Amino acid sequence: MSSLYEPLGTLKQIGPEIWIADGPPVQFYGVGFPTRMTVIRVGKGTRNVGLWVHSPIAIDAELQVELEELAPVRWLIGPNPLHYVSLATWKKRFPNADVYAAPGVQARAQKYNIKVPAHEVLTDEAPWDWASAIRQRVVHGHKFLHEVVFYHELSNTLILTDLIENFEPHKVGKFKALLFKIAGNADPDGKAPLDMRMTFKNKAKARAVIEELISWAPDRVILSHGRWYTEDGTAELKRAFRWLGLQGDAAQNEGEDL
Repeated sequence: MSSLYEPLGTLKQIGPEIWIADGPPVQFYGVGFPTRMTVIRVGKGTRNVGLWVHSPIAIDAELQVELEELAPVRWLIGPNPLHYVSLATWKKRFPNADVYAAPGVQARAQKYNIKVPAHEVLTDEAPWDWASAIRQRVVHGHKFLHEVVFYHELSNTLILTDLIENFEPHKVGKFKALLFKIAGNADPDGKAPLDMRMTFKNKAKARAVIEELISWAPDRVILSHGRWYTEDGTAELKRAFRWLGLQGDAAQNEGEDL
């Protein structure tokens, strides 16, 4: 088994005004999931510029210094009801940052007695202070996992969280690789895991949003878990979401029920 996406806990620039940072694995139902956050610098000049941080990973003093050298951290994003646990830690380190979270985060945090900072709930409309740089949409249809997806226009990059997972077998070991292959979220055919696909109550709602994302024709697609797509992003979206019954010949030819 090879190492994960090292170096961990440090910024890696992938395009104009956009960085990723890979973090250590987190345990979820006994399985270690590699983590990845996205950072976008929004604004121009020195007074209005700030960092937008998607799905924050574990942070230490070195990563904090790297961020502060770029710009002040102004927005912390919890993109779905599974990615919010680090928000409280980051809010303590960056008390002036505003916190935004997906629909359902507050209810899930209360269910598991986890503290989440006071926050604004994300919608289909980006707040004015980052709307000029980042589009966003809420993917509805699942019984609780309302994920908010984002598109950075300058770098032509789509940012997803759990709607596609793409675990590389050689990085997770043989046993986990078998589990992920069965679940359908193993590279090179990563997608939403089987349990998530089966618990979408309304695929039509999700399909409408995904087709809009495809129409934006992103080059890159960043994922929180596993190998992300540095190129051919639009084709990867069509492949990964064929289970939704997307419109178009390519999607129909590869259609599947789950």
